[in-house]
Amino acid sequence: VQLQASGGGLVQAGGSLRLSCVASGRTFSYYTVGWFRQAPGKEREFVAAIRYSGSATYYTESVQGRFTISRDNAKNTVYLQLNSLKPEDTAVYYCAAQASGIWPQLKPDRYGYWGQGTLVTVSS
Repeated sequence: VQLQASGGGLVQAGGSLRLSCVASGRTFSYYTVGWFRQAPGKEREFVAAIRYSGSATYYTESVQGRFTISRDNAKNTVYLQLNSLKPEDTAVYYCAAQASGIWPQLKPDRYGYWGQGTLVTVSS
């Protein structure tokens, strides 16, 4: 499966963005999808994930209540709504897909398919 992430940009603290991850190539509804982010000089970290059916979601603690992950399998798309953004949310955001495995999967190396990343910059 091929993934294309988009929707990043420059936003002031407290603002919002919606990221999209569009999939092609295989039946997208079979895949759990995660969002990760990587800030300059830091390791890639887990942000959120959604099960293949959309029946369950999971978030890292720092984004709980601010970010929302959702999916539309008819459109082969997963969304990450980012609200109440903070400067520390600045990073390149990546979507990734996992065909099977434990839930929730927080480790980047367990995801077999990755998008190219989209940059989110939050100014103070």
